[in-house]
Amino acid sequence: MTNYGADLLWVLILASLGLSALAVFFSISRQRRSHPPAVAHPAGEDVAAEAARKVIREFEKNGQSADAALVTWSPETLRKILADDLPDAQVIVVSNREPYIHNAKDNDVELLVPASGLVSALEPITRACAGTWIAYGGGTADRLMVDEDDRIQVPPSNPSYTLRRVWLTEEEYQGYYLGFANEGLWPLCHIAFTRPIFRASDWEAYEAANRKFADTVVAEARNERPIVLVQDYHFALLPRMIRERLPEAIVITFWHIPWPNSEVYSICPWRERILEGLLGSSIIGFHTQFHANNFTESVDRFLESRIERADAAISYGGQTTLVHAYPISIEWPADLLAKLPDADDCRARLRDRFGLKADVKLAVGVERLDYTKGILDRFHALDELFKRYPEWIGKLVFLQIAAPSRGTLPAYKQLHDECRRYAEELNQRYGSEGYSPVIMVAEHHSQERVYEIYRAADICMVTSLHDGMNLVAKEFVAARDDEQGVLMLSTFAGASRELLEALIVNPYDAAMMSEALLQALTMTSDEQRERMRPMRQIVRDNNVYRWAGSMLLDAARLRKRGDLDRVTGAGDRPSGIDNVVSMFERKRVALS
Repeated sequence: MTNYGADLLWVLILASLGLSALAVFFSISRQRRSHPPAVAHPAGEDVAAEAARKVIREFEKNGQSADAALVTWSPETLRKILADDLPDAQVIVVSNREPYIHNAKDNDVELLVPASGLVSALEPITRACAGTWIAYGGGTADRLMVDEDDRIQVPPSNPSYTLRRVWLTEEEYQGYYLGFANEGLWPLCHIAFTRPIFRASDWEAYEAANRKFADTVVAEARNERPIVLVQDYHFALLPRMIRERLPEAIVITFWHIPWPNSEVYSICPWRERILEGLLGSSIIGFHTQFHANNFTESVDRFLESRIERADAAISYGGQTTLVHAYPISIEWPADLLAKLPDADDCRARLRDRFGLKADVKLAVGVERLDYTKGILDRFHALDELFKRYPEWIGKLVFLQIAAPSRGTLPAYKQLHDECRRYAEELNQRYGSEGYSPVIMVAEHHSQERVYEIYRAADICMVTSLHDGMNLVAKEFVAARDDEQGVLMLSTFAGASRELLEALIVNPYDAAMMSEALLQALTMTSDEQRERMRPMRQIVRDNNVYRWAGSMLLDAARLRKRGDLDRVTGAGDRPSGIDNVVSMFERKRVALS
């Protein structure tokens, strides 16, 4: 063989060996990818993180999917989700406030439907799901209306779900609700410069009340796999308590108020216990991504946990919890709108009721009497407007509907007195015979009466100092099928992230607010229509059924993907190994 032939032969042999080695390398790589190592750090942590990511990527962030906007969200949509994705699932809603209240009045029983954002959001959902709603029975005639199991079928006109009432003693209610929840957590979570008050006795009552509600959830569950929708800051400990008793339940906790940054949150003496309680949830929802991020930062600071920020998940104590933003909304279309007259008739009724002249512009505010709602700041803005533009004196009336709330608490008593005093000062300063610039009505209104006020108003002022969402803004938009009216909306309300065509204001800046008020008063009918139309489309598309449907779809994926084992931490788990690792390792062993 020539030297040239020998050289060529060696080249071919070496090339063949190189290709064989390369093939072996790729084969080993594929095997390693398909069979990750069972243990060991730091590589084990990378495997666990990647395994979690593969599962959690199945869940669309923020409760929205790419084609969600193409879906018409309605009660039928929810029923279809339940039938197709969660067959035979029992939906249990837990809240402090009940959707129907029975009070004794003049030897009779009066039914009250509270004008509450939480109730208006959840009531159509519970109806659509034919679920069970568990709530504190605080009405003076509530006990008279329930059966022997403390249940009543509601709504009265068309019973479609069960209301289960929970009874609390006066001492329990004072400590759990008025004390820890509303003198502690409420001011802690709202930037309204009211100091939170924490008492050991209130914490004990809060813990006991949460345990009582957990007992009721277990009693109402028809099997071990209900979907429990826990509502708000009254029940931070409840998810973990439910998980201990019903490990196969899917617990979705929705926090309706803001979550503070970790520095503010550190004020709470029981900060770790609250976080641990909430992380008993399968999913935790907030109105905005900003509040979800604050929660994650608080967990990162105070608990030993693993944060998967890219996938919005927290692994703690053998369980992984998804933390998403689900912007809450209202029913669309609202059934009661069909019962109301048009905007002109509503305006005429309201003018007759309060003795308003036909040429007077009407601005309204509708909410509970609460220091976070910026009611005094509206009065400041009105004062500033009259100082800057005195020609509007006699041509503008501000109607404040302020439902009494937590009136036994000192901060609320003080607010009521300040609002009443300021309203009287404005009326003395700018009023005249037959004209009062401020009308303050401190009483509860039915939802129908509230919508009538929305339809009659020229301007709706939503000037929260800090708010999770604020559904008054969305209710006002939904009520205006005449495409008229102007929404003034605080930049510190979650709704300002969606309703961009509103006049966005800073409630702390009275001069700015007065200028926005002038802009609203002088806005043409055409501009009002141009602003109202896109806002109505947003509220229509992002309605309450989409809010609930997004959470239920995520719950369905948890259950369908076999991920409930990971979420609940069920099964044997080697000491010191996170449940994400153990779940995927058990599957690997089963397949090998």
